[in-house]
This record gives sequence, structure tokens and C-alpha cells, in this order.
Amino acid sequence: MLFSGKKSEFFHMLELQSKAAHRAAEEFCDLTKDYENLAKHIKKIEKIEHDADEITHQLANKIDATFVTPFDKEDLRSLSGALDDITDHIESAMQRFFLYRIPELRADLSPMLVILEQISKATDEAVGVLKKKPNRKSMQPLFIHIHDLETQSDQAYRQALVDLFNMENPDPLNIIKWKEIYDKVEMTVDVCEYAANIVESMVVKYA
Repeated sequence: MLFSGKKSEFFHMLELQSKAAHRAAEEFCDLTKDYENLAKHIKKIEKIEHDADEITHQLANKIDATFVTPFDKEDLRSLSGALDDITDHIESAMQRFFLYRIPELRADLSPMLVILEQISKATDEAVGVLKKKPNRKSMQPLFIHIHDLETQSDQAYRQALVDLFNMENPDPLNIIKWKEIYDKVEMTVDVCEYAANIVESMVVKYA
């Protein structure tokens, strides 16, 4: 069963948010293949983040102005906020390369960003299915996949830190810069899983 009419607009806005988050993750991945054009990629991510913020504000206003929403208002606000956070965190992480004048990328960043792109895509898929009022059983494989990706991200994050802290002749300031970047990437993956958990809770609650 699909939601129709004005109620479907809520899901359209949530999908716009989740797709913006996925585009942001793709842009971050593209940066690793084209770092010499950092300024171009930052400009793109700023546009994605700005547009996503506009959608977030529109959805918040619509939730407040609607008496009966297709899901609990707090659930909608929580999911919208989490999706917005994904894009915000990615934009913040990418800005660090300019702010900190990072001369070149470390090899261990790329595997983390591949996982981030994959989990943001899976989260987008989960949000897109919401409008069909799915049952938990049908979505369980997707939720398991998202959890597995988060576990893979934890492992890649820990390995990146091991490599970072065990470099020969380390520069303490460089370590601080890179740890913050790694922390932001890992935090973004965690928010993707959090958003998926909200979707799962909504599916269970309204099954």
C-alpha cells in the first residue's frame, strides 16, 4: 500500500534528503580521485549541503503545519535531522582539507569513503521504501547490510588509526588533523546507521 496525496509529500522530501546525503558521499569519494581540484569539489559539496538544508527547513515547516502526518511527528523530525546530519558531516569533513592545508591524501582514507558511499546508498534505499509501508521482514536484509557496513567501517577506522599513530617520524600536528578527519568520516557512517535504525523503528511501529 502506498501513501497518496499530500501525505506522500513527506516521503518525497525525506527522499530528497537521503539522496542529497548519498550525493554528498559520492562527491567525497570523487575527491580522492581528483584531489588537485579540491576547490571544485568543495564548491559542489557546499551546494549540495545548502540545498539539503533548504529541504530540511521545508519539511520541518510542513510537519509543524500538518495536523495528521503519515508517521509520528517526532519520528519524522528525527529521521529528517539524521539525514541532514549526514550531509552536514560530509561537508564539514571535506572543508577540513582546505582549512588544514592537507597537501596530499593518505591511502587509508579511500576504503573508509567507499564504505561511507555504500552505507549512504543503502540508507537512501531504506528511506525510499518507507512510502510503500513495508514490513520489517521484507526490509531485514537491507538493515543487516547496513549494520555490516557499519562494522566494516569500524574496522577500517581502527586500521587507519593504527597506521596513523605508528608512522615513522610522525608529525604530531599532522596526526591531529588526520585523526579529526577520520573521526568525522566514522561519525557520518554511524549517523547513516542511526537513520536506518529510525526507519526500522518506524516500520515496526506502523506495521
